[in-house]
Amino acid sequence: MKHYHSLDEIALPHSWLTVGVFDGVHRGHQQIIHRLVEGAHEKNLPAVVLTFDPHPSKVFGRGDIKLLTLPDERAEILAALGVDVVITHSFNREVANITAFDFMQRLKSHLGLDHLILGYDSALGKDREGNIPRLTEIGSELGYTVETVSAVSDESGVISSTAIRKLITVGKVEEAAKLMGRPYCLQGVVIRGDQRGRTIGFPTANLNYEVDKLIPASGIYACWAYVENEKHKAAVNIGTNPTFTPDKKTLSVEAYLLDFDRDIYDENLHLEFAARLRDELKFDSVDALITQIRKDVDEVRQRLA
Repeated sequence: MKHYHSLDEIALPHSWLTVGVFDGVHRGHQQIIHRLVEGAHEKNLPAVVLTFDPHPSKVFGRGDIKLLTLPDERAEILAALGVDVVITHSFNREVANITAFDFMQRLKSHLGLDHLILGYDSALGKDREGNIPRLTEIGSELGYTVETVSAVSDESGVISSTAIRKLITVGKVEEAAKLMGRPYCLQGVVIRGDQRGRTIGFPTANLNYEVDKLIPASGIYACWAYVENEKHKAAVNIGTNPTFTPDKKTLSVEAYLLDFDRDIYDENLHLEFAARLRDELKFDSVDALITQIRKDVDEVRQRLA
């Protein structure tokens, strides 16, 4: 898979394309991607995904939205689904003000666009004027066809990135995983923390996470931890460590890897959230905290057995 960050970097004679933010690459997105890859490869053409960064909601001032997948994560997931080319297109006010016709003309010019596949509610261009009928009309003029893919629903309704964000924000990582089609993940470099865990027999790896990434609700989680492709069970604490630092404001993500004894400072750590065990609590004593951590570790073993 090739990952580009500008249309100016690429020139294709022919392609099949889909366009969208695709944050989370959830089961609804995957249905679009599967159709794209299947159809493009039947024609021996590249399957191309054009996505955006930053999230358009940020540019339009709709709040500081946190991402389910950072751009490189998104590209990796799309590559695993068979996509040949990912373009992470910079989104700003200038891009937002391009008309649907001009935007599609650029895509036709750079990608040799033959066939465009979109979600049922997609719209492109200034003021979202490029809805499906308008894009089909433009396609007749520029020489590409348009296909739409229906929404994917379950018992909770239409699967969406917004619904998944709400679940993760309250710690419902198991429910979020069902909508995403895989566990929610955090990754980053291990940095030095206060090293209190070592003094009580539970050394933790402190994750230096990206500020744009959505962090699950404070609490204790059962996770799978990956270090250099080695898979380990982990008890993960997200929170402010109220027993020791009651006035702390920023969230820490600390992973205690079970049956593991190695210095992994400055190494990459990848966490997959399997289940939320409990809220983060303030304990009256260190002994009470140690007793609870032992219970948490036992529960992690059971949950991930």
